[in-house]
Amino acid sequence: MIDTYADPGTPDRRGGWRFLWWLVTRQAGRSVTGAVVASVWMGLMALTPYLLSRAIDDGLEPGDGVALAGWTAAVLGAGVINAGLGVVRHRTMTKVRMDANFRTVKLVVEHAARLGAALSRQIGTGEIVTVGVRDVDTISTSLTVVGPGLAAVVTYAVVAALLLPVSVQLSGVILLGVPLMAVLVGPLMSRLQGTETGYRERQSVLTARIGDLAGGLRVLNGLGGKGLFADAFRRDSQKLREQGYRVGSVTSWIQALGMGLPSVFLAAVTWMAARLAAQGAISIGELVSVYGYVAVLVLPVYFFIDCAYELSRAVVAARRVVRFLSLEPDASPSDALDAPGSPAVLHDPESGVRVVPGKLTALAGARPAESEAVVDRLGRYAASDVTWGGVRLDEIVLSQVRERILVADHEADLFAGTLRELVRGRRDPAEETIATAVHTAVADDIVLGLPGGLDSAVDAQGRSLSGGQRQRVRLVRALLADPEVLLALEPTSALDAHTEAAVATRLRAARSGRTTVVTSTSPLVLDRADTVCFLVDGKTAATGTHRELLGTEPGYRALVARDMEPDEGEDAETDTDGAADAHPETGAGPAAYGRPEPGTGAAAGTGTGVGGSATAGSSPVFGAGPVAGVDEEVVL
Repeated sequence: MIDTYADPGTPDRRGGWRFLWWLVTRQAGRSVTGAVVASVWMGLMALTPYLLSRAIDDGLEPGDGVALAGWTAAVLGAGVINAGLGVVRHRTMTKVRMDANFRTVKLVVEHAARLGAALSRQIGTGEIVTVGVRDVDTISTSLTVVGPGLAAVVTYAVVAALLLPVSVQLSGVILLGVPLMAVLVGPLMSRLQGTETGYRERQSVLTARIGDLAGGLRVLNGLGGKGLFADAFRRDSQKLREQGYRVGSVTSWIQALGMGLPSVFLAAVTWMAARLAAQGAISIGELVSVYGYVAVLVLPVYFFIDCAYELSRAVVAARRVVRFLSLEPDASPSDALDAPGSPAVLHDPESGVRVVPGKLTALAGARPAESEAVVDRLGRYAASDVTWGGVRLDEIVLSQVRERILVADHEADLFAGTLRELVRGRRDPAEETIATAVHTAVADDIVLGLPGGLDSAVDAQGRSLSGGQRQRVRLVRALLADPEVLLALEPTSALDAHTEAAVATRLRAARSGRTTVVTSTSPLVLDRADTVCFLVDGKTAATGTHRELLGTEPGYRALVARDMEPDEGEDAETDTDGAADAHPETGAGPAAYGRPEPGTGAAAGTGTGVGGSATAGSSPVFGAGPVAGVDEEVVL
């Protein structure tokens, strides 16, 4: 079976059938083993009626006890061997299914990661969910019929051959009957593919709508649009249900014919055999063997029709997977230019924002979406005319842009794993480097609060952490990436005032001489910025320091004041963890993630407010020294 970290291979993306065949050939040995074992297993089942007929004709009817005992032992031995083969067949086909599942999942996940920011622009959320869950399962399940399907054909031929000495007429009926059933069921298989395709497409749309509803429920409720959206969802649900009925109708006919046609066909064979026995054309033992062959044939005929049914559904799913794997990520043009050799100005003509290298720039706007749009353009996640050092950003080699410019989203995904794995990314930073980043993000209390420190397990999406803790963990990860240009979206929005002031101060000190952009409307953050860009309707209305804009821009002053006094009842999540380092600038905290020692730490605490100040003493973690600039006056 494919290893967790093994290369899944290069899939055949030329069509659904080719992709399914590629999955089979990736484990050709196992697939052949499953087919051979299943063929022997089913063949022994077909051989049992023959052994039974010999026991009757050679032992029971003439009264030969030795012959009867011998043939009886042969029947018993065939049954025991078949039981073991049945276990081997099931285990082998289960491995085939699991390998196909893991291999397809790895292909889909790796391609989704390869697409990166282009993923959401090329395919909807619902489509991704449907491909990654339903389609992958359908494909892997279909491969379990590879062995039994081939075995059904083999057994069908074996039974026809065994019947040939008994009656040419019976053998001919069996040889012609199964192809006739395939002709009758064939059109339904084609119809199933069409209805299944339509059902999956509509299912993807509805899944995406569910995601949109869950993500924007509060906004919809506030705007009074929840009912309108619910009506649209109800209509889509009804259409999906109707499409599901059509799929179910075709499926029910296939299943009915899959059970009914073999029964009718085998009943006809039994009736013919009984007639031949009554006429004396075949012996009693041969009549019994025909009954046994008829009973055995029910299984291969069922597998034959079930194989066609599963493959019809699988090819629809495979086509969707192939379509997803055929999406292309954003690529640099063939004549792409190199990034500037040294730190350079980032300029967004659409908003007028100019990011000076080596400085801390803050974007402040009443609508967070407008600030995020500017950051997306500066990070080359949206089409724009942004220039970097006078060169259009979209003309620079994309890998160089991603290497040197990092957009740190405050809602970026957090994967399950240890805290250390979560923050270090692709790098393997030294312990001192991690300690510095943790201290800068004021995440000392998070490490102290976990039983294993950095080696403690964290749930997917950081569900075991509070909102403020998740935000600081994301900031630690961004700092450890150590980009030349850091674009941080609302890095302190979920933090309390004391922690927010400490993060802003430490971030400025840690990124001194590096280019940093933050989006925020908090005066605790804005007062630490070298330059503040005041955005109105997505355009730069004014630039300057926080203090300058307070004195010259009434709109900016109103924006900052509103940030300090949120509307009553506003659902803003803040980090109020009462951990040991919740107020890190007091200096009261343990060193090197150990327990606090008497008489250590301590300097002045923090204070924020009109005309207030924030001061820092020695660092509570890793023995780091004081942070410069903490005693700056915060002007509101």
